[in-house]
Amino acid sequence: MRHAFGLLLGVLLAPALVYGSAWGYVQAGQSFDGTGQQITDSTRLYGSFALLAAVGLIVGVIIVARWASPLVSLVPALTLIGFSVYFLIDPGRVLDLPDKVPPAGELDSGLRMLLGTGVYAMMGFALMAPTWAPRRWSGRRSDDDLEEQPDYFARVPT
Repeated sequence: MRHAFGLLLGVLLAPALVYGSAWGYVQAGQSFDGTGQQITDSTRLYGSFALLAAVGLIVGVIIVARWASPLVSLVPALTLIGFSVYFLIDPGRVLDLPDKVPPAGELDSGLRMLLGTGVYAMMGFALMAPTWAPRRWSGRRSDDDLEEQPDYFARVPT
C-alpha cells in the first residue's frame, strides 16, 4: 500500500515540480532588469523566489524522507531525466511539447529554458539518488529489529 501511495504521489509531484520551477523562473526573470541591474517588481520577485524555494523544499523532503516510498522520488526523476534525454536526441520535437500542453503562454519559455539548460536533468538525478537505498524499499522496521542492533556507545569508557 505504501508503494501504491508513493506511485500516486510521484505522478502528482512530477508536473507540480516541472510547472512550479518553470513558472518561478519566468516570474523571476520578468521582475528585474538585467541591463540596468535593478529590481522592477519586488512583489513578483519575492513571490517567484518563494515558489522556487518551495519547489526546492519539496525536492529536499522527498530526497531525505525515510518514510516515503522510493516511488515518490523515482517517478518524477524518471520523468525529468526522460525529457532531458529526449531533448538531447531530438531537441526540436521536445521544445514543441510545451505548446501542446496547457497552460500556454509565458510558461512555455520557462519550460524550454530549464530543459535546455539541464536544470531538469539535475533535478532528476538528485531525485533518483534515494531510490538506490535498500532501506527505502523495505517496510518500516519493527521495535524488535531495533533491539537486536548492538549499542556501540555502551562500550565507550566514561
